Amino acid sequence: MTRKLFVTTALPYANAAFHIGHIMEYIQADIWVRFQRMQRDGDAGREVHFVGADDTHGTPIMIAAEKEGITPQQFVANIAAGRAQYLDGFHIAFDNWYSTDSPENVDLSQSLYRKLRDTGLIVTKTVDRFFDPVKGMFLADRNIKGECPKCGAKNQYGDNCEVCGAAYQPTDLVNPFSVFTNATPVMKPSEQYFFKLSDPRCFEFLKDWLNTPGRLQPEMVNKVSEWLGEAGEKLADWDISRDAPYFGIPIPDAPGKFFYVWMDAPVGYLASLKNYCDKQGIDFEAFLNDPGTEQIHFIGKDIVSFHLLFWPAMLKFADHPVIDKLKVNVHGFLTVNNEKMSKSRGTGISPLRYLDLGMNPEWLRYYIAFKLNSKVEDLDFNGEDFVARVNSDLIGKYVNIASRCAGFIAKRFDGKLAPALSEGAQTWINRALTQDVNGVVIERQDSIARHFENREFGKALREIMEIADITNQYVDENKPWILAKDAEKTAELHDVCTTALILFRQLTILLSPVLPGVAKNVAAFLNDAEFTWADTQVFGDAVSHSMLGRTIGAYSHLMTRMDAKMIEALFDAPQAAAMATAADAANDAAPAAPALVASTPASAIEELAPEIKIDDFLKVDLRIAKIVNCELVDGSDKLLRLTLDAGEGRLRNVFSGIRSAYKPEELVGKLTVLVANLAPRKMKFGVSEGMVMAASAADEKANPGIYILNPWPGAEPGMRIR
Repeated sequence: MTRKLFVTTALPYANAAFHIGHIMEYIQADIWVRFQRMQRDGDAGREVHFVGADDTHGTPIMIAAEKEGITPQQFVANIAAGRAQYLDGFHIAFDNWYSTDSPENVDLSQSLYRKLRDTGLIVTKTVDRFFDPVKGMFLADRNIKGECPKCGAKNQYGDNCEVCGAAYQPTDLVNPFSVFTNATPVMKPSEQYFFKLSDPRCFEFLKDWLNTPGRLQPEMVNKVSEWLGEAGEKLADWDISRDAPYFGIPIPDAPGKFFYVWMDAPVGYLASLKNYCDKQGIDFEAFLNDPGTEQIHFIGKDIVSFHLLFWPAMLKFADHPVIDKLKVNVHGFLTVNNEKMSKSRGTGISPLRYLDLGMNPEWLRYYIAFKLNSKVEDLDFNGEDFVARVNSDLIGKYVNIASRCAGFIAKRFDGKLAPALSEGAQTWINRALTQDVNGVVIERQDSIARHFENREFGKALREIMEIADITNQYVDENKPWILAKDAEKTAELHDVCTTALILFRQLTILLSPVLPGVAKNVAAFLNDAEFTWADTQVFGDAVSHSMLGRTIGAYSHLMTRMDAKMIEALFDAPQAAAMATAADAANDAAPAAPALVASTPASAIEELAPEIKIDDFLKVDLRIAKIVNCELVDGSDKLLRLTLDAGEGRLRNVFSGIRSAYKPEELVGKLTVLVANLAPRKMKFGVSEGMVMAASAADEKANPGIYILNPWPGAEPGMRIR
């Protein structure tokens, strides 16, 4: 039976850009999804659908939109427009990104509610709710803060504590205050709709569901079991309604009442899937009811109460088929030097700043994966460790293999690998790719596959690096650079370099869920159409036979070492320093990033620059680049921020002073010309990694036009202009 996977992550609230915690979770899920897509079930490829969405409803978004003088829908759309630069920048490949403010979510949420109502699990009660006397409105849970009634942590929201994970009612908070006005809220009566989580049926179901093997991690079973109590006595009814004015989904047959955001947000996973299925021609209902379907959900430990109590109970008693297929993977927080990230302490990490600095996104993917396991543990980011891990593993162990051997194949053997391998070479391949477990020889790829499947990414990468260590030992012992000096050793040189590249290919396949950009470049270099997990099988000599005699392409550099100075620029400056910097920046506007200009004025040809030699020209590396994103730069009336794909397996950030000539949307998807080897320039808005070429007149007052160069159709990102 073909395994069918529906993979989801927690929905980010659509009131701000992605933070590094989002990126960590999405990288974790993306690695798991990419691994699954490499698998086959019998003769069929595994079916995997990876969907996400913005969580768009609630009072905070309504208030934020009101402040900007726009509708909540437009506010959400503005946030959504900035998502792609993060997802594409870190190679996070959702199949569909949607919104909870959608027709599908309205229909599915209201349908689920009606079914719960028909089972008798929806009741109404008149209750006292917090009301902001200054703002003149009832306060949603997230509009109230105070001290957690369970652990005493300060500055916690009115629905659950991000420190101890407890769920509670806003009225349970100690010393509550409104996030809008800081006023102490007062109590006012209101009729509310409740889901009867206290019903004995919910307790019996949750107890069995949580304890189903494979449903979630053992530590989470223990944690949620504490919330259930011995007989469900700790379960309280859940207020699922909010009063107008409120940006949300109307409750059927209840004028002026809307679903609380946590009621419809989890339904957003299904809404995004339905939207995707409709676009792809997939039968949504048939997929959900298929016995082979599973929903695999990745979330942080701060929101488990919603996903392991309310959500499963609602799905069960609405008779939704997903409930029997749902598995939840909970992860911890991302800390910095074992402390919670804090902008005020200068320990915040901005994902966009990471990309703006030109830091390779696959460095971060590897480091996060190396730290991740299947437990609910915090993942600590340490700058020195980050640099050491990347430079040691990815550069010193992995990339080093190809860089030391590929050149010999190109120069000495016309790019063709050896047609056969020596017995000694085969022995080294087997040594690297197999291991003896209690007297039984097994393929390492089986062990590594189990680690990826079980989200033990750190264990998988450690074992992969063991293969790299053995491969490097083989190269060191056979010294191809010495063999190349002896004409009588030509066959041996061919044998050694071919063997090393066969093992390099294996390492690339095993690493490809973590390093998809590098893997794509290696596949092109080695003339592979694509990599599948089956390509790692060793027995039957399949690994060697697939490569022997193959002609490969020219090797180009795959990844650079990380400069430790980048780490210093990565972290957010403490708030006081940041405020001073902002004040200085306001007084000293930075100049626009220059565009390399070829000027053709209307009245006369501009005087040519001094003559140069061909060697001078060749120093300038001009590349075709695709503009994958373009946006305005806050604080500048001259600049556009261009995100460029120059065929390097990563994206570049370039600032260009062409704002007067182009709207950002006019440039997205276009090809242009990039000066690729220009030293990066640090500006107050970020780091510019190159320069796009444009033409303008010598007298810009007479002819103010700026014309960005656009290559002829057929050119591709990365091609060099000669």
